[in-house]
Amino acid sequence: MRTIKTNAWYRMGFITVALAVIAMSINMFFAPHGVAAGGSTGIAIILYEVWHVPVAMSTMVINVALLVLAYFLVDRSTSIRILYGSLMLPLIMAVLPITKVVEDKLLAILVGSVLIAVGFAMLYMVDASSGGTTVPPLILKKHFGIKTENSLFVIDVAVSSLNIIVSGWEAFILAAFSLLITRMVMNYIATGLDRKRMLHVVSERQLPTIMRAIESVYGDLVTTVLVAGDDEGDGRDVLLVVTDQPEYKDVVLLIHKLDSRALIISGEVADVHDGQ
Repeated sequence: MRTIKTNAWYRMGFITVALAVIAMSINMFFAPHGVAAGGSTGIAIILYEVWHVPVAMSTMVINVALLVLAYFLVDRSTSIRILYGSLMLPLIMAVLPITKVVEDKLLAILVGSVLIAVGFAMLYMVDASSGGTTVPPLILKKHFGIKTENSLFVIDVAVSSLNIIVSGWEAFILAAFSLLITRMVMNYIATGLDRKRMLHVVSERQLPTIMRAIESVYGDLVTTVLVAGDDEGDGRDVLLVVTDQPEYKDVVLLIHKLDSRALIISGEVADVHDGQ
């Protein structure tokens, strides 16, 4: 990922792939079923349903208009950052035909939501944007101090509400469902796909022994940190153990083998930084 961020050509290619994923989700899952789930592409789908304006064409017009607003109302560096995505997304959409690959509307929206979440997450990884309705929140934040995530949510809900007028309540419910799924998947990707297990181990006498045993058996596969209690004697030492999912059960068995009365509290973590 560092290479992609620092190399201009790699970064451009990565952004293009992300935009292609977003374009696929629109042209193969949302547009064929007439569901507008927010964004400039959502407005374009509404225009397509009402006046049969090509989705790619109206997306381009909306994105260019918002780019002009960004140029005058937001700093120039932001305008440059969103320029490529704003223009390339509708171009890719124009190349990809609108095709109904899934007949079931609910399944189509579910798959499309996951795809669009992956595409947006990829863009955020390299600090890029597809433009469109991400521009008004930037303007509102700069001039009125409104948080971008709040205003973007309101805009997406407003666009999704147009489904009620054009296609009925079912399309609106599916659009709202899509916004929820997209947000959940993006948050999951943002916090890390390589989930680990963290164990808090409390033992009367065996913590140093348990720590050495785990490090001896698993080495770099498991991270261990011994946290000392307070000096007043009111707190106990706690051993923190972070392990991958495959080693989790074996680590628990090893701890209980060394101390059958050890208290183990486990949970899931997304990432670990040991400062080395």
